[in-house]
Amino acid sequence: MATSTPTRDAHVPPPRPPQKEPPSERRQLWRSRLWRFDDKASPYAYIAPFFLVFGAFGLYPLLYTGWIALHRVSMTGLDTMEWVGWENFDKILHDPEFWTSVSNTFLIGVISTVPQLLMALGLAHLLNYRLRASTFWRTIILTPYATSVASAALVFALVFRADGGLLNWTLGLVGFDPVNWANGHWTSKLAISIIVIWRWTGYNALIYLAAMQAVPNDLYEAASLDGASRWQQFLKVTIPSLRPTILFTIVISTIGSMQLFGEPLLLEGGALGATGGNENQYETLSIYLYNYGWNLGHLGPAAAVAWAMLALLLLIAAVNWLIGRAARSSDSAVRTGATR
Repeated sequence: MATSTPTRDAHVPPPRPPQKEPPSERRQLWRSRLWRFDDKASPYAYIAPFFLVFGAFGLYPLLYTGWIALHRVSMTGLDTMEWVGWENFDKILHDPEFWTSVSNTFLIGVISTVPQLLMALGLAHLLNYRLRASTFWRTIILTPYATSVASAALVFALVFRADGGLLNWTLGLVGFDPVNWANGHWTSKLAISIIVIWRWTGYNALIYLAAMQAVPNDLYEAASLDGASRWQQFLKVTIPSLRPTILFTIVISTIGSMQLFGEPLLLEGGALGATGGNENQYETLSIYLYNYGWNLGHLGPAAAVAWAMLALLLLIAAVNWLIGRAARSSDSAVRTGATR
């Protein structure tokens, strides 16, 4: 009698149908994925408005100005643009007036920046002490910064007037002859520098004050225990601690000096102010650009001047960065030698 042997697969249970995840687990998995996406995408969403505004009002005008600098464009014919390549740059680089404006800009920048930052450092050091009505004094020194350029320049133009100006009247009281401040090569630069110093000293003083208040008191206590005087503490503790802030204010003041426009324009006003004086004695780069763009109507060279100003600013920023890096490396070398 024949019998059939059952196969091995007959005892294997049939495969179970795939089970669906519970709704709670699916919801938790979806939330986890959404949280990871939000964690990665949120920072870009937060900074996107800035880049949109910067692209529309910063990057696009910059690139378009560079495009205009390569063309011949007139104020009366904005629709017609003729390609000239580097001709506009060659034109301004071979113009003696351009180099006069560069020299005036740097001289006014140096004359205004050095006393301004030194005075700001001294004011910040005084305000760092416990004074009565400290908030009042901080507000007072910031008032010139809140004043508009036009208002300040017009007031100082009356002060520096050759006939009947307040400064010449004061000089006459002490026996000095009146000075034609706007017509002199050095006196005009000095007058503009005084306006800049008056406006920006308080602003830089508050920046230095904020940096001074961040210096740990332990450093001053240790210096006092070592017998250091107030002046020695200022030189050995405060100044080294403020080195990054000082470098920052130098960069900002340099950028501001490259953009001087309202002060020289309104020193004399009228046609003389728009040309930087009868001999271009106080013509800055901004005034030079203004003359090409608005008085002469040549937008191509004016755009080339704007890009030349940008190149000078980048060069100055690079020099300041190299100086700051050298200072940081020297400090680290001193600390390394002290720890050995």
